[in-house]
Amino acid sequence: MTVDRKTFAVYAITKHGVAIASRLLPHLIDTDLFVSEKLIASASPSARRLPLPMGPTLIETFTAYDCHVFIISIGAVVRMVAPLLKSKKVDPAVVCIDDAARFSICVLSGHVGRGNSFTGRIAVALGAQSVVTTASDAIGTLTVDILGRDLGWTLDDMDRNVTRGCAAVVNATKVLFVQETGEPDWWPAGKPLPEGVRYATSLEGVDSEAFEILLIATDREIGLSHPAHWENAVIYRPKSLVLGIGCDRGTAPDLVDRGVLAILAKQGLSPKSVKELATIDVKKDEVALLALSEKYGWPLRTYSPEQLDVVPGIQNPSEKVKQHVGSRGVSEPAALLAAGADELLVPKQIYTEPGAGRSMTLAVARRVFAKRQVEMVSL
Repeated sequence: MTVDRKTFAVYAITKHGVAIASRLLPHLIDTDLFVSEKLIASASPSARRLPLPMGPTLIETFTAYDCHVFIISIGAVVRMVAPLLKSKKVDPAVVCIDDAARFSICVLSGHVGRGNSFTGRIAVALGAQSVVTTASDAIGTLTVDILGRDLGWTLDDMDRNVTRGCAAVVNATKVLFVQETGEPDWWPAGKPLPEGVRYATSLEGVDSEAFEILLIATDREIGLSHPAHWENAVIYRPKSLVLGIGCDRGTAPDLVDRGVLAILAKQGLSPKSVKELATIDVKKDEVALLALSEKYGWPLRTYSPEQLDVVPGIQNPSEKVKQHVGSRGVSEPAALLAAGADELLVPKQIYTEPGAGRSMTLAVARRVFAKRQVEMVSL
């Protein structure tokens, strides 16, 4: 994953290009302007010199920005960036603008790199025509490779079945979207599903062979429980799980890390669907919990003993725990409270290792999401 990228690099090598760039820049944030050396005097004081030919500069800048905006012909741009391309997972977006600012054209990384979105923003800023050739965007159907991305969903595997899924949706073959969990607004409310796409909320009774592809939003590891469905599916991971967690003071970070992954694996749950960690406030400085939070990017939320002690739905209350921390439990009520749930998905589990002398506890709750409208359910 590329980190610390700036958002836009804008390149201008003609008089008209510099003028267009000056119109565009006020509408973009986190932007660097590169102008050919002969025209640098006519550009803004912050513009960077762009020696020609541009190749050496692009070698340095290509991975440093999310989007490269060229006010240059597409043919020239394609020849320049072609040697720099690696894969759609990491390549930045490339947008071209003609010298009359009539068109904003997405050239590269329309979906994963957000090129289509950037193209539209640039078109609006210039009063130009947005040109997007990605089939799913052009016909207004599901964008399989980035579905739910704005909601925090991730693909379980970017390489598995995604191309097949894109083709199936674009060609309006039989596709089933199964939403076991996750936010309901992955598709606009009240808007009919695209041709060929049907919707369900459970895998039970679904014949995987009846559909060209399954699109499944789940926090479960279904490879073992539903192998036929998994084989023919694109899997999305909504951030649906909250981990209530506790541990003995001074528990080794590696033990807690292994414990979390082992318990999730045993329960058939994906760590890719974890939203956050939750615990009691006396553990806010626990090294193992802070390390876990930092390693996986899971925020650590804490609650007071008074807040935890009154949470309903605790399955394993303990007077001993209350004597020590002031609450009948830690992991179970913390998970329920953070998830806004009434019941636990996984009650308290204890994990330790031989000779460790320390242990950890983990409980899991699933966040509560609104349901899609009834008319969406077609199975």
